[in-house]
Amino acid sequence: MKLDKDDLLIRRLQVIIHWSVKLLAILMVFVIVMGVIDVAWTLYQKMTTPPEFILTISDMLATFGAFMAVLIAIEIFINITVYLRDDVIHVRIVIATALMAIARKVIILDPDKLTPEYTAAIGIVFLAAAVAYWLTNKIPKKEQMDGQ
Repeated sequence: MKLDKDDLLIRRLQVIIHWSVKLLAILMVFVIVMGVIDVAWTLYQKMTTPPEFILTISDMLATFGAFMAVLIAIEIFINITVYLRDDVIHVRIVIATALMAIARKVIILDPDKLTPEYTAAIGIVFLAAAVAYWLTNKIPKKEQMDGQ
């Protein structure tokens, strides 16, 4: 009898987690929409302040950073929806999201404020994530070919 009660508890907890993930998906859509509005508003402000219709390099880098933040939010939304559909975390998608986040960081970095150690660390993290992504793409293909 105790096993049945434990099974019922686990099922109820799984339902709570499932609905929590759905709520996260809804909230992420809100974040994405607000991010798009923020990018549009920022561009509008930059284009309407003198000199009009001119974007400086720093304006463009800030805009690229905002774009990348929205794209990262979209990737996180994809992670959430894949989890809802498959009830499994797909490592490849998570690593791709991490690569995008690192790329955003590199785009918005101020080179004047960087130390060599920080630059090397970012490079190492990016390289490690890229190798992990490459491996997650290579290993399943190799296993599929071995199975044929």
